[in-house]
Amino acid sequence: MSVAEPEPKYYRVRTEIETILDGLEVGDAVPSERELAARFTVARETVRQALRDLLVEGRIERRGRGTVVSSPKLVQPLSLRSYTEGAVSAGRVPGRRVVTFERILADDGLSAELGIDVGDSVVHLERVLLADGEKIGLESTYMPDSRFGEMLDTFDATTSLYAAIRSIGVVFGSATERIETVLASPREATLMESTTSMPMLLLHRTSVDPDGIPIERVRSLYRGDRIAFLTTLRE
Repeated sequence: MSVAEPEPKYYRVRTEIETILDGLEVGDAVPSERELAARFTVARETVRQALRDLLVEGRIERRGRGTVVSSPKLVQPLSLRSYTEGAVSAGRVPGRRVVTFERILADDGLSAELGIDVGDSVVHLERVLLADGEKIGLESTYMPDSRFGEMLDTFDATTSLYAAIRSIGVVFGSATERIETVLASPREATLMESTTSMPMLLLHRTSVDPDGIPIERVRSLYRGDRIAFLTTLRE
């Protein structure tokens, strides 16, 4: 007969803090570590560990030197829709801040994924993704210059890329997407106003048109405390 392991002290404290959060509104201040430690008669490190869990889960967020109740995560469907469409359908206001919009040369990886030769010109667009003004992701898109080069002069990079692609007559057929968890680099964390210890969701997507011709290769990095993904499975 197995003996159940005792519940960690920090987990009990976390449960108690969650009860407190349930009675607060988004943006309300969370009691300090010192207050919580005194209330539950535990060490501050125990409270700190419980708060770290809730921070990663997205229940709370750091704001200045304090901690506040966070807004619910943006739930993004896994589908051939743009970030804009997903955010709007969730009742959030999407936005983007352009980091770079440039031409680069294809390496071996881009050559294989975009069906072009090594050294061919590629359009590279990197943007910080926003939801209600809050930074939640960092997206890098790569497209063959031979097909989309004119967009460097005509596309407003603060707007929906997929809408612009469709407007020039390109139709999305299918996409292959892989999701994994990673930690952000110092540069990525700075751009998203996060930390290198915050778990991130990394999405790799390659999209093609109905004829199987590659449209894009996308690398999207999302804050694990700010976004979740939803899909429907059928047999």
